[in-house]
This record gives sequence, structure tokens and C-alpha cells, in this order.
Amino acid sequence: MRFAAIADVHGNHLALEAVLEDIRSQGISDIVNLGDCFSGPLTAGKTADLLLALDALTVRGNHDRYLIEQAPETLHVSDKAAYAELSERHLDWLRSLPFSAVYRNEAYLCHATPAADNVYWLESVSADGHVYQKPLEEIEALAAGIDFPLILCGHTHIPRIVRLSDGRLIVNPGSVGCPAYDDDLPHYHKVEVGHPFASYVILEKKADHWLPIFRQVAYDHMAMARLAAQNSRAEWASGLATGWLR
Repeated sequence: MRFAAIADVHGNHLALEAVLEDIRSQGISDIVNLGDCFSGPLTAGKTADLLLALDALTVRGNHDRYLIEQAPETLHVSDKAAYAELSERHLDWLRSLPFSAVYRNEAYLCHATPAADNVYWLESVSADGHVYQKPLEEIEALAAGIDFPLILCGHTHIPRIVRLSDGRLIVNPGSVGCPAYDDDLPHYHKVEVGHPFASYVILEKKADHWLPIFRQVAYDHMAMARLAAQNSRAEWASGLATGWLR
């Protein structure tokens, strides 16, 4: 049993195209998508066309929710840029997405945590803005009642695997299209993966356990960085070009 998980495409169609090509090159046809599909100053419309055609099992991310719950004039600048490129067909697809899902009775899927779509599961943020791995006990508390051997989440854009004390795995595939960002909540902080590549994960079941294989894929990230700069988003341009916010 073998499938791929993607997350946090954030409207980067070039990164998504490269990842889908890499997945196909691995002989994999089954893909799950952990949300935050479109938000960003890039190519939300082209990304939406790709994802709708892909027809992958997809859960809704917090930015996907903002696009369908908030009035356009109140949207954050990244969500507003995406909204301007989306058709009603794309928005209807977002409305159809579930908060969570189960893949083949083996893997639980959510965007952030089983209780909220905008809370970090595997990381915490200190008052001075330092992002660090959350203690195991806190991670396990959020996993209570999720009785599947494999748990997939996104949201933080950081590729990571945590093995719980009972053997369950929580896996974050990293971000397809946004390798660095900053946020004001719960305290101002930056998340920087330190490279410009598109990230995803292959999940393979061997005997009675799952093995995650993280992959980073090169694509024309500078084209996306230039587009972000043209759209007056210098922080996005920096992140896309380097994986750092400078």
C-alpha cells in the first residue's frame, strides 16, 4: 500500500505541477491533499484547475475556509489575491471539502489538528517568537481518540514525523508551494524551512508499519518569486527564492 500526501500548495501551480510529475514518476496514483490550496499572491486560478482535475481526497485548510466564510473585502491580503483569481466553480469545490477525512481506513487526514484548522499540532511558539517542537505529551493529547496507525496534518509547512508512544505516526509532508511565512498568532514568528524546493511525502506500508519518505522537488521557483515581487509581496518573493524571509 503506497500513496502520496501533499499540503499547503498556496496557489503555486508551478510547484504543484512539479510535485505531481514527481509522484507519477514514482509509480504512484493515489494522492491525498491536506488543504490550504490557494491563498497567496501567485496563481490561484491555475492551481485550482489542476486540483479540481486531480480529484484527490482533500480536506479543507484554514485559508480555504476563510475564502468561503469571509466577505471578500475583509480577507487578508494573501486570501484576497487568491479570491480574485477563483471562479464560483472553484469556490464551490472548497465548500464541498470536509474538515477531516479517513483514507482507506488507515490514515486520518486533517489540516492542522483534529479540533481546529489553525492550531499547530507538532510545534509551539514561544513569547519571543521561537518555533520549537512541542513536547510529546502535548502532541499525544491532541491525538486522543484518533485510532488510526497513520495521522497526516499540514499547516506549519515543516516536514516532520513524530512517533507516538503507542506506535501511531503523525506526519506533516511540508509545503508544496510556500517554504517560508510569518504569522502574528499566537505570537509573531517566522517559519522558514531554509530551501526553495517543493515538499511532499510518500507513505508506504511495510508489513505492519508505515514508512514515510520525504521528497523535495526542484521547480522554477524564481519565476514564482518574481511574480510575488511583481505583486508587491517582498516577503513571499524572499521565501520562494531562498526558503528564508529576508
